[in-house]
Amino acid sequence: MPSYDYPFNERIRTFLRVEDLFAKVLYNVESSHEYQHHSALLTLLQILDIVDRSELRSDLLQELLRQRTVMETLRGNPAIAAAKLDTILNEIDVASDALRAENTKLGQTLRMNEWLMSIKQRAGIPGGVCEFDVPSYHYWLGLGENSRKTDLKSWLHPLMPMHDAIVIILRILRGSGSSTKLVAPGGLYQQMLSGSKPAQMLKIDIPSSVTCFPEVSANKYAINIRFNILDFTQKPQKYDEDVNFTLTLCNL
Repeated sequence: MPSYDYPFNERIRTFLRVEDLFAKVLYNVESSHEYQHHSALLTLLQILDIVDRSELRSDLLQELLRQRTVMETLRGNPAIAAAKLDTILNEIDVASDALRAENTKLGQTLRMNEWLMSIKQRAGIPGGVCEFDVPSYHYWLGLGENSRKTDLKSWLHPLMPMHDAIVIILRILRGSGSSTKLVAPGGLYQQMLSGSKPAQMLKIDIPSSVTCFPEVSANKYAINIRFNILDFTQKPQKYDEDVNFTLTLCNL
């Protein structure tokens, strides 16, 4: 069943972007072909761009601390499995300690690597890492699978505490809401929001048999969902049939 996340604020938007980029990096690192390792490295450099533009470490530490405080209040609740609660608290503690252990700015070890930064500069130019532009890079690509994997994992290592913290926070966020089965008449759905604690993200699940996708416009007051179809030759067009879907409003 296809699932779509829509963030309501910049912090969650950043978390989702980093999660998406890490998924691609980690997949390509474990592959063997030099083209996949090329994609892994360029995606890693995109993560570095996001880290440069945000106070990600402090945001993550604050959120982990807040979640730990909330989880501690659940101790003794008969509806909560004590062993599972202890596991989550331990994961939060491990992720927090790993983030604090790195004294430098997130990604600083990569920024100090002059060779990687030269690749990053060229990667911003279409076709800018051709072998005649950066022969040292193509020499690296030709060193072999094991050598490339070792380098990529060493470059990823200082960023993994950030990845682990984001995975924990987004897992808690996605599990925080209650799901509602809804119908979008003629492919359109609107819902007004209320309450003192606005949602931070919504999640939409659509049956695999439905040949459309959602486009969301939302703020703390209202949600507007338009289901579209795609024919790959023009911009998306409105889907005119009723759509059954599941909506989850998530809040940490």
